[in-house]
Order: sequence, then structure tokens, then C-alpha cells
Amino acid sequence: MLSGMITVKEVSSKKDLKAFVKFPFKIYKDAPYWTPPIIAEELKTFNTKENPVFNDAEAKLFLAYKNNEVVGRIAAIINWLEVKNQKQLKMRFGWFDFIDDTEVSQALLEKVYAIGKANNLEYAEGPVGFSNLDKVGCIYEGFEDVTPMITWYNYPYYVKHYEVAGFKIEKKYVENRFPFENVKPEFFFKAQELIKRRYQINALKFTKTEEVMPYADKMFDLFNASYASLSSFVEITDVQKEYFKKKFISFINPEYIKFVTDKNDELIGFAIVMPAYAKALKKINGKLFPFGFTQILKAKKHSKDVIFYLIGIHPDYQNKGIHAVIFNEYYNTFTEKNIETCYRTPELEDNIAIHQIWKHFKPEIYRRRCTYRKDL
Repeated sequence: MLSGMITVKEVSSKKDLKAFVKFPFKIYKDAPYWTPPIIAEELKTFNTKENPVFNDAEAKLFLAYKNNEVVGRIAAIINWLEVKNQKQLKMRFGWFDFIDDTEVSQALLEKVYAIGKANNLEYAEGPVGFSNLDKVGCIYEGFEDVTPMITWYNYPYYVKHYEVAGFKIEKKYVENRFPFENVKPEFFFKAQELIKRRYQINALKFTKTEEVMPYADKMFDLFNASYASLSSFVEITDVQKEYFKKKFISFINPEYIKFVTDKNDELIGFAIVMPAYAKALKKINGKLFPFGFTQILKAKKHSKDVIFYLIGIHPDYQNKGIHAVIFNEYYNTFTEKNIETCYRTPELEDNIAIHQIWKHFKPEIYRRRCTYRKDL
């Protein structure tokens, strides 16, 4: 613990918000495994006029100061859909970063507790974002691998700060990877042919973004349906669909989006894979101008690593081998693109069904993370 007066102030101006967004660039500037976010995108996330999540959620952002320097930050979040519709009386918090001084982390957490209690919420959980499409979890194992753009990085000392504050682990997540050479078509080629005939389904291929768009809303509906049974799932609203389409579509190659439809052209399965952007993001260090766009475009076209971002199957078709059809499509695409390594985003450790569909590829768990909970 370091000596000195800690003050915590709520973010109330554009200048404060920039300081909030840029704080990780200060504490992680020498961290080789941290991937910088795009500053402009982070600012948009907290723009209440631009991000429709604020129709159903609210957030207060705080900065901790010591000797007039920013030494920590936290976002205190209430998702009212979760609280009112699901009766989950949860106080969320995320974007939680701090120097290794427990006075700093505890002072920030006190703001979260106060808001939770004022709103009659029962417990705090974090680090999480507004919804299931946001970043999640504190790393507690596997600090020496570069983080993908869709996850947070943290130093090992963070774990100690949660423990000192009296938090207990709430949910555990694993991150897996496997070399593409582990993918053998014999595991799915015959099966997918049989499944296509049995259920009269089709795999859709895309080469242009505009071909994807007519199916995008249906994809979000299917996302809601296929993930509804998972703990802490909060559905994506119609307004949020438009926002997420704009936010993510430019980062995804249309060839990396796979849809499966039934005989009535209804969507029953989907998967989204993103190129790995970490190297490009490290080069541009949060800035799209003047040359950031070029680096992003280069990574989009030429990255030899990919990240499985989302995969969803309609509940009526789960456990019927639809993923074999999806894997066959990716096998052909990745072979053409000479992909080398496949990564998966954080998945709940107890989601046995999702782990089963990858088992033939001999994935290795390379990082573990968790959320923490504390009763208020």
C-alpha cells in the first residue's frame, strides 16, 4: 500500500472521459501482452446519445486521483433489463484498472457499492460490460499471451485486490486456441453431408458485406434464442442490433460469416469469425489517424490468425450436428486463406456443450479469467 491522499471524482466532462479512456495507455504502456483499444470506439461506447444500450442501462464513470494524477478508473453499471425482467439484482462494474495500491481499488469499489445500495441491488459483479457482447473477466492465469481486441488484459496483482475487497469468484471462463492443422475434415465432412440431407438445410456463403445485411437482424434474434439459457444472459434489443451492426461489421470479412438456413430459408445456425487484430492495434496504439485504418485493413485481409467470436444454433436444432456444417464451411475458407491458428473468445468453463463441439481439434486452454461477486 502506498501513502498519499486518494480522491475519487465522477467523470463529468469530455476531458474527464478522455482521461478515463486513456488511463490504460498509461499503466500498460510497457506491458507486452496488452492490446490497446481504439480510442474513438471506446469514447463512443460511453456516449449516451450514440450507444443505445443507455436506453435500458445506466453507467457512472469514476477516476481515482493521487497527487493530481489519475491512478485508477471504474465504470459502475446497472442494466435495467437484467434487474427488472430477469430479477437479477446485480450491480455491474467494468473498465476497472488501477495501480498496485489497494487504497485506490477500494476507493473506486466503494462508489460501486454505494450506487448498488441506493438502487436496492443485492450484489456487485465484475469486471463485466453492459451486455454479453462486451468484454468480460479478470485474468487469473495465462498472463503471458497477447489479448485479442475483444478482451481485457490485467496485471496479476489485480487478483489480490479483489480478494482484499472480500470478493469471491462468481463465474469462470476459459480461452482456447488450436493450430488449424489440427482440423481434420474426416471429423465433419461426411456428417455434414448427411445432416444437410436429413434436415434439408443449406450453408450460405458471402463475399460482400451487403449480402450479409438482410440476415443480420435474424442473426441477432437467433443469438438471443440460442444464448438465453446461459447464466447472466441479457437479450440484445432491436435498437442495439443496428448499433452492433455498425460497430462490428467493418471488422469482419464477409467470408468469415457463416449462416445455415432451413428449407424455408429461416436462419437456424450462425458463426462469426474475426481476423486477429492485436498486432495491428499495438502498432497504431489506439489511433485510427493518420495510418491506423491502413494497418487495420492490412490485418483484415492478411492476418493468419482468426478468432471465433460467436457461434449459435437454434434451440430446435441443438445437438443435431449443425456445427459440422459450419466447420466444413470454415475449413474450406481457412484452407484458401492459409490460416495458421484459431482462437476462441472467453467461454464459460461450465458450458460443457460448447467445449464438446471443439474437442476433435485438440484445443489448449491458454488463459483463464473470472468474474468476482460481493454481496452488498
